[in-house]
Amino acid sequence: MASGSDRNPIIIGGLPSQVPDFDPEETQEWLDSLDAAVDERGRERARYLMLRLIERAREKRVAVPEMRSSDYVNTIATKDEPFFPGNEEIERKVLNATRWNAAVMVSRAQRPGIGVGGHIATFASSASLYDVGFNHFFRGKDEGDGGDQIFFQGHASPGVYARAFLLDRLSEAQLDAFRQEKSKAPNGLSSYPHPRLMPDFWEFPTVSMGLGPLGAIYQARMNRYMEARGIADTSKSHVWAYLGDGEMDEPESLGQLSIAAREGLDNLTFVVNCNLQRLDGPVRGNGKIMQELESQFRGAGWNVIKLVWDRSWDPLLAQDRDGILVNKLNSTPDGQFQTYATETGAYIREHFFGDDQRLRAMVENMTDDQILHLGRGGHDHKKIYAAYAAAKAHKGQPTVILAQTVKGWTLGPNFEGRNATHQMKKLTVADLKGFRDRLHLPIPDKDLEDGLPPYYHPGRNSEEIQYMHDRRKGLGGYVPTRVVRAEPLKLPDDKAYAGAKKGSGQQKIATTMAFVRVLKDLMRDKEIGKRFVPIAPDEYRTFGMDAFFPSAKIYNPLGQQYESVDRELLLAYKESPTGQMLHDGITEAGCTASLIAAGSAYATHGEPLIPVYVFYSMFGFQRTGDQFWQMADQLARGFVLGATAGRTTLTGEGLQHADGHSQLLASTNPACVSYDPAYGYEIAHIVKDGLRRMYGENAEDIFYYLTVYNEPIQHPAEPSDVDVEGILKGLHRVKAGEKGEHAARILASGVAVPWAIEAQQILADEWDVKADVWSATSWNELRRDAVEIEEHNLLHPEEEQRVPYVTQKLQGAEGPTIAVSDWMRAVPDQIARWVPGTYQSLGADGFGFADTRGAARRFFHIDVQSIVLGVLTELAKEGKVDRSLLKQAIDRYQLLDVTAAEAGEAGGDA
Repeated sequence: MASGSDRNPIIIGGLPSQVPDFDPEETQEWLDSLDAAVDERGRERARYLMLRLIERAREKRVAVPEMRSSDYVNTIATKDEPFFPGNEEIERKVLNATRWNAAVMVSRAQRPGIGVGGHIATFASSASLYDVGFNHFFRGKDEGDGGDQIFFQGHASPGVYARAFLLDRLSEAQLDAFRQEKSKAPNGLSSYPHPRLMPDFWEFPTVSMGLGPLGAIYQARMNRYMEARGIADTSKSHVWAYLGDGEMDEPESLGQLSIAAREGLDNLTFVVNCNLQRLDGPVRGNGKIMQELESQFRGAGWNVIKLVWDRSWDPLLAQDRDGILVNKLNSTPDGQFQTYATETGAYIREHFFGDDQRLRAMVENMTDDQILHLGRGGHDHKKIYAAYAAAKAHKGQPTVILAQTVKGWTLGPNFEGRNATHQMKKLTVADLKGFRDRLHLPIPDKDLEDGLPPYYHPGRNSEEIQYMHDRRKGLGGYVPTRVVRAEPLKLPDDKAYAGAKKGSGQQKIATTMAFVRVLKDLMRDKEIGKRFVPIAPDEYRTFGMDAFFPSAKIYNPLGQQYESVDRELLLAYKESPTGQMLHDGITEAGCTASLIAAGSAYATHGEPLIPVYVFYSMFGFQRTGDQFWQMADQLARGFVLGATAGRTTLTGEGLQHADGHSQLLASTNPACVSYDPAYGYEIAHIVKDGLRRMYGENAEDIFYYLTVYNEPIQHPAEPSDVDVEGILKGLHRVKAGEKGEHAARILASGVAVPWAIEAQQILADEWDVKADVWSATSWNELRRDAVEIEEHNLLHPEEEQRVPYVTQKLQGAEGPTIAVSDWMRAVPDQIARWVPGTYQSLGADGFGFADTRGAARRFFHIDVQSIVLGVLTELAKEGKVDRSLLKQAIDRYQLLDVTAAEAGEAGGDA
C-alpha cells in the first residue's frame, strides 16, 4: 500500500459489479482459496499471492485494473538485475573526484569579495544518477546525428562542470569564474544551464522549475515528428530529463504526462531525484512522495520504475517472509526517513527496527555502523544501471525512474538531509577534511587549512581519466555539447509575397487572415515549405487555418482511425502520421514547448524547422511568459503570432480575452523582435526579413512576435514608393496630410491605422488640420534602436552623437504628435522621449470588457473622434487653435457618451 492509509486503496474502480457470474461455483472456489490463504498464512501472504496473480494476468494479456502504487521497494528484483558492464571501483574514484570539485567550486565562489554562491546539495544527491548516464547511456553527437537530449537539473550544474573539468573540457580558471560571467570573461561559467550564455556547452535551459519536464516531453515528441515527416533520422535519440521531487509540485511538471503516454514516447525517460526535500524542508513530510508520484505517472499511462534501496537492503528483504519489513517501509513517512539520514545507527535500530521483535531479529547481527549505512537506491551504480537499462528496453510507453537519495550525500553531517542544506554554500575546514576522508582523496591537511581549498585532478594519464575518455568515445562524444550543423536555407524570392502586396481590393479581411495567406504561399515553396511547423492550441478554425487541413494535415502518430464528423466538407478535419500541423489541444504551455523544440531543431538535430505558433494574444506572453524566456535562452527561432490582439478588437469576449499589454510584455524579452502591423504588405516584408534573419546567412538567435487582429479591414496595395526600411525598423508614413492650416502627426499601429486615416480626413474637412499618418509597425524596435544609440553616445562622448531612427524620421516636421493603438499607453509611450516636439498617447488602459467595438473604443477614448480631439488638444497647448474648440469637439462627437458611438465593424471570428 502507498502509506498504510485506508484512504488510499491500491486499486481504483474496475470491480465487476455489473458483470454477470456465469459460473458461481467456480467463483466461490476462488474466494474460498483466498479466505484459506488469509486464515492459514495471514493477510501479508494473501496480499503477495494476489499481487502475483495480477502480474500473471497482465503477462497473459488479461485486462485487470492498474494498481495505483506498489510496495516501497525496488521495482526491479535483485535476481532480474542485468550484468553491470562498468568498473565500479574506477567509477567510484571518478565520481569522488567530481563530487569534490563540484563542492570546492561552489565554496570558492563564496569566498570574501566574491560571494556569488551556488548550490551543492542537489548534485551531491544525484551524482551517481548522472555518472551512470555519462558512463553508459548518454549518446553524444560525434556520429553526426543529434545524439541524446539531456535536460540536466539546473541546481546540479556544478557537478556537470566538475566532470567537464576532469575531461579537460573546462579549465581551473573557468571553474574559478563560476557565476562571474562578465568580471571573469571569457572564462565565466553560467550559474545554471543557459545555452545563450554558453552556446557550445549547454543545450537546454532547465532551472525555471517545471519547464524541464514539460520541454523534455515535447522534445521527445518533436523527435518523432521529425522522423515521421522524413526531416531527420532521430531513431537513436533518447530524451533524458533529470528532475527533483519538489519540482514535481509545479503544474508544468505533471500537466502534460498524458501526451507522452498517448503517443507512446518510449524515447523518453524521466529520472526524478527523490531526496525527499524541497528547497527549505521535506516534500511530503507526512506522506510518501515516491508513492504519490508512482500513482500519478501510472495513472497517466507511464511505465514506472522505483529505485528505493541500495544493495545493502537485499539480504534483509530476502528474509522478510512475513512482509513485516515491507510493511514498515510502506508505513514510514518521508519526514522520518529524512530524519534517519541525519541520525546514528543506534537511533535507526531503536526507532525503525525496534518496535517489532521480528524486525529487531533481522538486524541483531548487524553493527550500528552497518545499520547506518543501509543506503538509498539512487547512490548504487548497479541498481541505477539496471533501472536505466530497463527504461531503454521498455517499448510503447515513456518511463519514469523514481530514485531515492539523500540531499547533500557525502558532504558530511552538517549537510546531509538537513532542511537548510539547499542554501548552504560554504564548507568549513572541518567539513572539508571530513569530506575528503569520505571520498578517500589524497589531499594534505595543509592544503585545506591555508587559503582556498584546491581542486583535485588524478592526472591526465591516470586510469580514471582514461576510463572517462574511453566511455565517452564509445558513446559518441562528450555531453553536454551544443553543435550547430544546419546550413542556411534557400529562401523564397519576392514571388512568394506577391499576393499580400496586392492588397485585398474591395474585400475586407483581418490581419490574421492576411498573415495566413502569406503562410499558405510560403508552405507551397519547394525549398522550405516542408520545414514550416504550424502550431495552434485548438483554434485553427478561429484563425482561418482550417484551409490547411486537406493538404498539410494534422500530425497524429496513429493517423485517423475514425470517420470525421465533417468528412463531407471541403475543409474536413484530417489527421495523418506524416501530418505537418501540430494540434496540441487547449494547452498554451504545450504549444509553446512544441514551438521551442521545433525552433531549436537547427541545433539539436542540424535540421532547421520554422515553427509558426498562432494563439489568442492574451494567452501568450501573459500565460507562458516564462517559456518565452526559455525559448530565448535555448536560442530557438520561429514566428509567434498573437492573434485576436487588442483590448477592444475581440468584441464580445470581455476581460480575460482583451489583450492590451502583450506588446509591452514582449518588449522585455531581448530575443523577441515584435511587430504590430496594419496591412498585408507590411506583414509580407516583416515575414520575409524574419526568414532572412533567422534562417539565412549569419542567422540570428531571435524569434519574431507579430500581433494580428480579427477585425476585417480593406488592405491597400503596396505603394510604389514603399518604405521597406521604415516598415522593418518600426515607422513609415502611410498617408501624408493633403490640406489644412495647422500641421500634426498621428502615429498608429495595427488595427488603429484605419482609425487614424479616418481621423485625418475629419481633421482636414472640419478643423483645418493637415495631419500625416504614420504606421508604427514596431514601437518596441524603435525604442531598442534609441536605447542602443543612447548607450553608445553615453560611452563615446568624443564621437559624433548618433540620432535614433524615430527622431530621424520625425524631425523637421511641424506640429504635435499623437500616438494611438489598441494597447495600453505604456506601449507607444516607449518612444516618447525621442519624438521631436510635443507628444501625447491614447491607449486602452485598464481592464477590458464585453461590448461592441465602437462602444469600447469610445470608452477608452481611442476611436476616430477621440483621435481628432487628441490632435486638437495638443494644438491648443501650442497655441495653434483656441481651447474653446475642444469643448465643441467633445459635444459634437458626444465623446462622453459611449452609447453615441457607432457599433463599428461587427465581423471577425471571436
